[in-house]
Amino acid sequence: MNSKFAKKYRYLAYLLIAPSIIIVTTFLIYPSLQSLYLSFFRSTPFGNRQIYVGLENFQRLLTSSAYWNSLVRSLVFTAITVFISIASALILAVVTNKNIRGAKIYKSLLIWPFAFSFAFAGIIWGVLMHPNVGIMAYYIKLLTTLNFDWISNGTAAFILIIIASSWRMLGYNFIFFIAALQNVSPELLEAADIDGASPFTKFWRITFPLISPITFFLLIMNTLQVFFLTFGVVDVLTQGGPARATDIVTYKLFRDAFLSMRTGYASAQSIILFIFVAIITIIQFKYAGEKVFYQ
Repeated sequence: MNSKFAKKYRYLAYLLIAPSIIIVTTFLIYPSLQSLYLSFFRSTPFGNRQIYVGLENFQRLLTSSAYWNSLVRSLVFTAITVFISIASALILAVVTNKNIRGAKIYKSLLIWPFAFSFAFAGIIWGVLMHPNVGIMAYYIKLLTTLNFDWISNGTAAFILIIIASSWRMLGYNFIFFIAALQNVSPELLEAADIDGASPFTKFWRITFPLISPITFFLLIMNTLQVFFLTFGVVDVLTQGGPARATDIVTYKLFRDAFLSMRTGYASAQSIILFIFVAIITIIQFKYAGEKVFYQ
């Protein structure tokens, strides 16, 4: 009886996980294996012929100054964007979590950016910061006399894609921080008040350690999002320009694969990028994970 019952539900378990296995295999495992396969070939411009070249694509890639420049640029972009998006979301979550007037309205507005794609976030900030018609660009010039011309200035363009990407991820981070802060025990904070602890001490000694698991989770997720999903911001705003100032690795991969039609070379880039991001994630788990306080 028990054997038949266990056998019946074992098949049910296989049936329930089958859709997930099919989706992962179709959209993750198969494309990854196909990319690995293509990285050992060089294709003709029209893609009608493939020539086996072994590790030549990887050799060219690792000796390419353009690729290393884009990789360093991506690291700087990722580090700044992740820091701004997490820090700003945490500060805003702490402020709006207090009993202030209109807190619910502020929370709704801060979650709002998460509803948009990265590409649409880029369009919004491109309009706001347009050097000729952008309302924010106008006030920046009025108040600081600085001309934020991101169309022709590489530094300004780099700053703009950081702002747009950070703003897009703000809502995502804010949701998690609000949920984490609401789970902090009020009794602990009240005990700290009785002991005469300052607001900063309460946050740094009590609140932040208790929400560190969420902070660590967001650190990992934000890093992955910036590396793989912010392509849309660059594509709609700068297309890697001006003068390759915003040419991050994912946009370079896209350009080599679909504009230059060098599929083998682009596939090699995707493999290297996967390995590189995996190493960063392992390092984060090794060093940042040790600082996480689990209750």
